[in-house]
Amino acid sequence: MYYDLLIHVDDNDPKRLNLAFNNYANYIAAVDEEFHVVMVVNGPAVQLLKKENAEQAERGAKLMDSGLAIRVCNNALKAFGVDPAELWEGVEIVPAAIVEIVKLQREGFAYLRP
Repeated sequence: MYYDLLIHVDDNDPKRLNLAFNNYANYIAAVDEEFHVVMVVNGPAVQLLKKENAEQAERGAKLMDSGLAIRVCNNALKAFGVDPAELWEGVEIVPAAIVEIVKLQREGFAYLRP
């Protein structure tokens, strides 16, 4: 059985991002199999990944160190005026989140939108 998980965050709401982080932490504590978890961030949520959001940035860094991949939509960065230099270290920029989501689902990732 595959346990790869895609977590989709698209709201500019710190509580939603923290819920997604909690989902990830609970998931890695519960699954004993090998798996990958990718968080895809788009829409207004890209604003949450700015370095200035220190509390979330610190937690995000710890979770990325434990294996969480965070991918952010370049289209959303442009739409919301976020410079890639403002993003947390380790965040990967993808051309279009919707394409990334479809790709991951076709690769067998389960979809979760907290």
